[in-house]
Amino acid sequence: MDELEKTMQTIGQQARAAAATLARASIDSRNRALSSSARALRAQMGEILDANRLDMEAANAKGLTQSMLDRLRLDESRVEAMALGLETIEAADDPVGRVMAEWLRPNGLNIQRVSVPLGVIGIIYESRPNVTSDAAALCLKSGNAVILRGGSESFHSSMAIFSCLQTGLTVAGISTEAIQMIPTTDRAAVGYLLSSMADYLDVVVPRGGKGLIERVRQDARVPVIGHLEGLCHVYLHESADAEMAASVTLNSKMRRTGICGSAETLLIDREIASTLLPQIGRKLTQAGCEIRGDEEIRRLVPDAKPAEEADWSTEYLDAIISIRIVEGVDAAIEHIQRYGSGHTESIVASDAHAASRFLNELDSAILLHNASTQFADGGEFGMGAEIGIATDRIHARGPVGAEQLTSYKYVVRGDGQVRP
Repeated sequence: MDELEKTMQTIGQQARAAAATLARASIDSRNRALSSSARALRAQMGEILDANRLDMEAANAKGLTQSMLDRLRLDESRVEAMALGLETIEAADDPVGRVMAEWLRPNGLNIQRVSVPLGVIGIIYESRPNVTSDAAALCLKSGNAVILRGGSESFHSSMAIFSCLQTGLTVAGISTEAIQMIPTTDRAAVGYLLSSMADYLDVVVPRGGKGLIERVRQDARVPVIGHLEGLCHVYLHESADAEMAASVTLNSKMRRTGICGSAETLLIDREIASTLLPQIGRKLTQAGCEIRGDEEIRRLVPDAKPAEEADWSTEYLDAIISIRIVEGVDAAIEHIQRYGSGHTESIVASDAHAASRFLNELDSAILLHNASTQFADGGEFGMGAEIGIATDRIHARGPVGAEQLTSYKYVVRGDGQVRP
């Protein structure tokens, strides 16, 4: 057994043992760990930012894209946002031990469906160091032990954040093995986690680019919660308010281009294209966004570049958007069903019937009416944070918060019943 294998086996064994004790920990102790971790983040902000500077210097030297650098960058407001996220999760109701349903059978048996933790969760993520805090907090709140494996580019930042989480566990009297981080940037650790830890892991959650998620889905020997791509759409219906249409489009694309809720395609009804597109195109261009479209789009938006078929199925994660004119809500729905990834779609419309059709006929994980796709976020849903956006139809879907990291068991109470 080599050194990496020994390390991973030890982490797995410790996580399994910690999960058993954490499942019995009171909500008061779990909440105390969260509040203490939030205080530690604020107290150690200087150390966290120093660690992030090391990561940023290395990332710049490697020539990472601006969107990747934005994901990696921390400042005082982002560290404070992490602390506030922990406190929001702390303030939420306990997701463990909830009676989800209860009924009485004719034979007198009382049956309850009760929420329980999943067990041990492995989380593999790339450049966003705040995932360290968000993911660990959601697992802790839901009574799950967690094994974290952050990206090599965010290693120093993530380790500094991890130190704060360990402080919180210690203050609360919870085993520090309930939250563990793989202490190496060796890529072989990811392979081992996916292929050889089924005895310890109950589920894996990937957060990152398409390459990472494809690998996790292919190699994992336990269930996976996550999404492959965020091919998000904004559709401007002919009844859309012009000012709202421009505002929602600009925010959906340009607020943060590197997140999975960023819009990649704009669809617009022909009836309003000639009046709205020139204005929206100028605003996008002025904000630094590259526009791609067919000849009709390029006549209305002179700065646009020719679109290729691949553009309709590309998650840019950058300041690029593809635009297509459609012939009404049917065509918009058809386009999204053909090219979308089932993540997030938004319609801007004053017509309630059109909006209702869009919301009812599409089956993406998140559907919005008159709102930016950038609201596809657990924090904005009031969950405090999220562990990711799930697009599968089994178990969790949409933002995965603490409640979505639970399963359930049946508790049956009788008074001596036997089956005839």
